[in-house]
Amino acid sequence: MHIRVLGCSGSIAAGCRTTAFLLDRHILVDAGTGVGELTLDEMVDVDHILVSHSHLDHVLAIGLLADSVSRRRQSAMRPPVQVHALPPTIDALRRHVFNGVLWPDFTTLPTAAHPTLAFAPVEVGQRLTLGGRRVEVLPAAHTVPAVGYAAFDDDDRAWVYTGDTGPNAALWERLAQLDVAALVVETAFRDSEHALALRSQHLCPSLLEQELARLAAPTDVYITHIKPGELDAVMGELAALRTPHRLHALRAGQQLSLAPARAA
Repeated sequence: MHIRVLGCSGSIAAGCRTTAFLLDRHILVDAGTGVGELTLDEMVDVDHILVSHSHLDHVLAIGLLADSVSRRRQSAMRPPVQVHALPPTIDALRRHVFNGVLWPDFTTLPTAAHPTLAFAPVEVGQRLTLGGRRVEVLPAAHTVPAVGYAAFDDDDRAWVYTGDTGPNAALWERLAQLDVAALVVETAFRDSEHALALRSQHLCPSLLEQELARLAAPTDVYITHIKPGELDAVMGELAALRTPHRLHALRAGQQLSLAPARAA
């Protein structure tokens, strides 16, 4: 399994793009401004978009990608790009993005019979098979309905993306049952913004420390969603945590792979 980090910032500035990951070649996990790192050919190859929640920094590029790939996918007789999300997230996208006012409705374009996009509802706990890749929908706790995702390799090890989430016992209870090979988890704020983190249902270093304590086996943990200009401050606070886990700052352009499991 190969994961390419297209964007992992909590907002935008020069060199900062918002959340998007390319899983293998055909699956996008969230579709923030990082999608702009893909070539047109790479965009055309995307068959599935896994959406964590409806906030703009995670969905902005869905409509733009649809506009870019529509002609080429239609001429190649490719099926619609499947946009997998919770029903409330799909409803938000229909009402607030693909409404003909903010953006054209690519679930009916270029024709209703052959659209560029199709929505596919998911629910927490559901297991999907997308182009041969197994994916599980994980619980998240955010200000809008939200999920995370776990993608599994052939040895049943998981690459986990939590999405945007505050403290969330249900997530860590499920992760304790999985073989987590790599964990991408947000830490949007410094500890001095602890109250804001709780109010907005994000994490700060002290909250992350409490959450990671629920995960027994030492794991590579990649920190995402840090705001522009805050990387050194947040990672400095994280470096002081008492945790057996290996903490890394996720960076745009980074490529992660799950190496084959060692033979017993």
